[in-house]
Amino acid sequence: MKTTLEILKGIHPGFVLERELEKRHLRKGQFAISMGEFPQTLTAITKGKRRMNTPLAMKIEKLLGIEEGYFMVLQVYYDIEQEKQKENKQKNKYNPKPDLTKLRKVLFWDTDIQKIDWEKQKKAVIKRVFERGNEEEKKEITHFYGLDTVTTILSS
Repeated sequence: MKTTLEILKGIHPGFVLERELEKRHLRKGQFAISMGEFPQTLTAITKGKRRMNTPLAMKIEKLLGIEEGYFMVLQVYYDIEQEKQKENKQKNKYNPKPDLTKLRKVLFWDTDIQKIDWEKQKKAVIKRVFERGNEEEKKEITHFYGLDTVTTILSS
């Protein structure tokens, strides 16, 4: 069973904060003012348009009775996820598809393998290759998408 932190990894801490405030029936503006912050600051964070900073995270955690460091840990995991996505986009920019010589065409019998959008259809591609592919095909797809992406999709 996944821990709460494992489930929330990669989610902006502002979204988690907004959900927490909703559960407690607290209005963002009043909550922000109660801790000496501008409501616009809190709104930008809850919309994912601004990063959570350490002093603000500590104030929020103290007021809500949440473990110290919780929101900053979420921010770090979010930053890591954003960086991975940037790297993946950069990698796929130069190499937009896997090495097709390592994938049997019969694996994609119902579609033209040249017309597959490897980014948009990655979930379907990964599942199909890991259900029906051989070891070389699995290795190529893992190399192309990265182990984290493959693991996440296969465990969902």
